[in-house]
Amino acid sequence: MRFNFDFSEANTGSRRSLTPKEELDWAPLENHPIFSAADGDLSTGKESSRAPRNIVAWDGASRLYYWNSKKCCLHRISIRLGEPQPTSVLAASPSKVLQPDVKLNFEVNRISINRNGSALLLAGSDGLCVMYLYGRSCTSDSNTLVCRTVSVGAQIYFSCGSNAIRILQVSWHPYSNTHLGILSSDSVFRLFNLSSDLMQPEQEYYLHPVEPGRSRNAASICPVDFSFGGDHLWDRFTVFVLFSDGSIYILCPIVPFGSVYKWESILEIYSDAHTFGLRSSNSSAVSNSSLAISWLEATFPELAEDTVDEGNLPTLKARPHALFNSSLSLQGPLQKLFHGGEDEVLAVRGTECEGRAVSFLYNLVSKDSILVTAWSGGQLQIDALADEIQPVWIVGSAPRVCVDSDDHILGLAMICEPMSTQLPIVKLDQPLDHTVWMGYPPPLLRLATVDLALPRNTESGSLITMFVDPLMQERIYALHDGGIDSIVLHYVPFTSQNRGKDEAIRAPSVHPVLSTCLGETSSPSPLCGLVSLSDSFGYSWIVGVTSSHECIVLEMKSWNLLLPFQIELEKKPSNLGERKEVDTPDIISKELLVGPKVVLHPQALPNLRSVAADSIEGRSTLHQYFKLFHENYVEYAHKVYFELKHHAPQLTRIIEDQHARLCEAQEKISKVEVKQPSLEERIDRAIEMHNSLEQRLQCLRNLPGAHKKPLSRAEREFKSELDRFAGVELDALHSSIEALRGRLRRLTQSPTKGSANQKRQTLVKNNVQDVQMSQLKSAMEKLTLINSENSKKVKLVESALKRQESR
Repeated sequence: MRFNFDFSEANTGSRRSLTPKEELDWAPLENHPIFSAADGDLSTGKESSRAPRNIVAWDGASRLYYWNSKKCCLHRISIRLGEPQPTSVLAASPSKVLQPDVKLNFEVNRISINRNGSALLLAGSDGLCVMYLYGRSCTSDSNTLVCRTVSVGAQIYFSCGSNAIRILQVSWHPYSNTHLGILSSDSVFRLFNLSSDLMQPEQEYYLHPVEPGRSRNAASICPVDFSFGGDHLWDRFTVFVLFSDGSIYILCPIVPFGSVYKWESILEIYSDAHTFGLRSSNSSAVSNSSLAISWLEATFPELAEDTVDEGNLPTLKARPHALFNSSLSLQGPLQKLFHGGEDEVLAVRGTECEGRAVSFLYNLVSKDSILVTAWSGGQLQIDALADEIQPVWIVGSAPRVCVDSDDHILGLAMICEPMSTQLPIVKLDQPLDHTVWMGYPPPLLRLATVDLALPRNTESGSLITMFVDPLMQERIYALHDGGIDSIVLHYVPFTSQNRGKDEAIRAPSVHPVLSTCLGETSSPSPLCGLVSLSDSFGYSWIVGVTSSHECIVLEMKSWNLLLPFQIELEKKPSNLGERKEVDTPDIISKELLVGPKVVLHPQALPNLRSVAADSIEGRSTLHQYFKLFHENYVEYAHKVYFELKHHAPQLTRIIEDQHARLCEAQEKISKVEVKQPSLEERIDRAIEMHNSLEQRLQCLRNLPGAHKKPLSRAEREFKSELDRFAGVELDALHSSIEALRGRLRRLTQSPTKGSANQKRQTLVKNNVQDVQMSQLKSAMEKLTLINSENSKKVKLVESALKRQESR
């Protein structure tokens, strides 16, 4: 059963009413009115046509965002996945129109939504803005919302109308809803905090991949792309940077101020540093792990407290911190992992892809960190990290820190250079003590090199943008000028070992999903938007927007993509005796099927026709013909007879085997026919039981106990106070009342026999006791009233608790 409740079209500007003002019309997403060819081509300039574009975003739930470049507005479309059919995608019409409150003076070629769906990034070649999606209603149109839109880093990237510093890549941080990471052409990675300052970055890292005094080619110092790490050990604090020569560098640790992380994740790397770092026999490992531990304890102060082993905190919030005498090391370039000697090293290093590196993708598959590099020649290099990432600092290179009046860190900047020491060649046979916490960057294990076979009609090469399927992490989508390709990884090293797979290494499978080339001579029409959708039932779709303002929805098959080609290499023999499946031999040999040899006629004289048959020459010729006939045809007939006689028993066994199989199949069919009525009855009973269970479930849902909610913390505390009052104070009152009653009974039962003096004394005492009795009676009456009032209050509280529990 599927239950879909869509509240996305409610007016977010006015929270007083959640009921939409007009009826929504649900239709297939590709038939939505906003996707039509009437608006014309979306590409408006030469620069924008060559830049990678993506004007479609998804919040991961029920809202799809689409930027209309012609009308300069954002469409918010409510979608339903898997309704009415499991493979269909429906969209609500009309959609909400989100209008920025300021006029944008640049063309938007890429949009991206943050983690909680509250803000959307609008990026272009001449500007960078963030639109907050919860705006106010427009007075002229009820379906239009005016949203606050702010510019980010305008003084750095777009000052004085000149774009000397170009933005190469911008991305939301995966562990913060307010932090943006920007990589620019000046080889600086900046981290902006939208909640504090929109113009100045919170953190700046100046990337110097070339050591001072060394010369390298210009391509090696030009950054191209970056990516944040995934939820795995130190990867969550890592930034991967790609340069145009294909070299990959990493920065670790980089943490946005105020970002939130899981307690178990931080405790895991904290314990790892103590276990493998501080206890190492190498001084370098001890020094590196000590810096990491001090950084962790300062960034997450809860680790240094006594609650480190309790684990009572679900998440930890990162505090602003920086090591005042150390800067981050630019670890890299990441080297290849080798098995043999130097000859193999040179051979592997000589294999390079064509063109330049254009894009980069980080993908986490279980415990494997997969790095994919796309080249302008249409190749994809797929590598895996062969070791874990460790943080590395360069001691003695102090960062620049900005603090407030209370010495709280507001921002920091540092120069990141590679280590001055020569990195050794990492091999598989090295022991663990030689690599862990030694400051060496993790090596790369080459998984595959995929050639997409793209058209080569562009001078600057192909622009490739890569996405990860949200449903199946092993699948990667590559968007390029020729369309969309799907790359499925069938082998990842650590994950395959953990799953217990003992199979051969399989190369990735590449499948074309969509082609935008109409013909071999026509120029490709690239897509300007691509997003991957998925639901919780295992279905996934690709939504693409063409340059002609049309929408394409493709259902992607996810089942059995990772299974091997052959599940069973050998079939088990059947139950008929101990018969084994063998190849059926030939009934007649190939020599006999060819026929008898060609009879070579003897050399005949020209006057052979005039020779009589009874003459010597005629008898000699006939004898020679008879001899040839006997050698060829008679011997061939004997061979045919012998082989047919020899194969007769074998043919009999084959016929008997076929008859036995036929009888076995007939018996199975008869058994199935006998069992079919009972199976149908069982299916009918199961359907009836299912229907009755559904009815009972519906009845149970209607009961008041089905909507029972757990008590809140304040209610639990109030209930405990009432229990303590009922169990202690009421018992004390009852015991005091019983004691007073006992004393009253003893005083009323005075002795009747005695002397006169005793009577006089008794009379005197009775006068005093009468006064005490009156006082006791008044106290008893008061206690009785208090007891009755307390009993009424307890009954009222118990009735209130019962009503609260029954809700």
